Amino acid sequence: MNAPLAERIRPKTLDDYISQQHLVGKTGALTQHIKRGVIPSLIFWGPPGIGKTTLANIIAHESGRPFYTLSAINSGVKDIREIIEKAKQSGGLFTTKNPILFIDEIHRFSKSQQDSLLGAVEKGWVTLIGATTENPSFEVIPALLSRCQVYILNSFDKDDLIALLQRAINEDEIVSKKKINLKETDALLQLSGGDARKLLNIFELIVNSEDSPVHITNDKVLKKVQQNTVRYDKTGEQHYDIISAFIKSIRGSDPNAAVYWLARMLEGGEDIKFIARRMVILASEDIGNANPTALILATSTFQSVSIIGNPESRIILSQCAIYLANSPKSNASYLAIDKALKLVKDTGDVSVPLHLRNAPTKLMKDLNYGKNYQYAHNYEDNFIDLEFLPDSVANTQLYTPGNNARENSFREFLRKRWKNKYDY
Repeated sequence: MNAPLAERIRPKTLDDYISQQHLVGKTGALTQHIKRGVIPSLIFWGPPGIGKTTLANIIAHESGRPFYTLSAINSGVKDIREIIEKAKQSGGLFTTKNPILFIDEIHRFSKSQQDSLLGAVEKGWVTLIGATTENPSFEVIPALLSRCQVYILNSFDKDDLIALLQRAINEDEIVSKKKINLKETDALLQLSGGDARKLLNIFELIVNSEDSPVHITNDKVLKKVQQNTVRYDKTGEQHYDIISAFIKSIRGSDPNAAVYWLARMLEGGEDIKFIARRMVILASEDIGNANPTALILATSTFQSVSIIGNPESRIILSQCAIYLANSPKSNASYLAIDKALKLVKDTGDVSVPLHLRNAPTKLMKDLNYGKNYQYAHNYEDNFIDLEFLPDSVANTQLYTPGNNARENSFREFLRKRWKNKYDY
């Protein structure tokens, strides 16, 4: 039986690898590690189908290291220990060419399974490369995370995906035997969502459904995919599409759609902590100070479902989703921090004004640290009109209150305090 197209055209070298130039370009971090022959333990974090497994294989191949692989879905502590023993016997302790242990979906490993890796990683018996679609800060235990470098892999852009299609048409041993007329690509790109594996699976489905010549159009792609729609797949296929629909329904204040998409995820076996965590993010990003209680409830929901588990967690998740959907919305805090981060990147490491500096020693006081600072509580209404930003960015407004009852009260408060300094 033939391997899938995505497997057949999987790149074998960095030169063949498409995208992630920040990691594998001429000055990329991974390129430099491979050149020096010193590969640290790594965590690859990014959405599905962007080449995490491929990159791990290439690193092992180009650095000349033995390569072991496990999937967190069907491997346990016993499997980990067996591979560690093989690695120890291969002399990993006495050479920089220690074996690479690649663990796909490492976020699915339990704490005890992750603990079983610590000794081997710390003693250098193996170089760990873990792949995850989830934030490793949440899903990888701190002791293991501290021993790894985390690299973020980005979704493929349009040019990358088209280049993959052209590679399949020109180089694949099976596809290249057919005459392929790639008339339109919008539907292929849209349905893939930046997932190369998904793109190539859909492309192969279309190609295999017809005799040569194959004319690929948007209409044909949409019809074929609708006929072959698969059930919700929490490992990737519809995972991001449905959580996106769920979040956008809450953002759009539609509790009916929110609980529908929630039910789709629950019925498909989605991780309840994944759902709850997304609601915590939304409570701050899309509701924020329009209703600060939303973040408290979302955080409580995450803690509750972590303790309760299924099936009762469905009720807690539903309550939270409905509350968030019915809350007033504001992304003012989200916009403010993004503006602030851009300002910091644009202006660099600007010095803290002297009057705002801490002065714990006599020398610092002699150097005017803290001089002319005025303590707000000593003034009427606990306020003094003082500049708190560095001179080079003074009077910069980063926060604009949203148009909702709570933040309109913020606006009135700020107008009284700052009068004409900011546009409130």
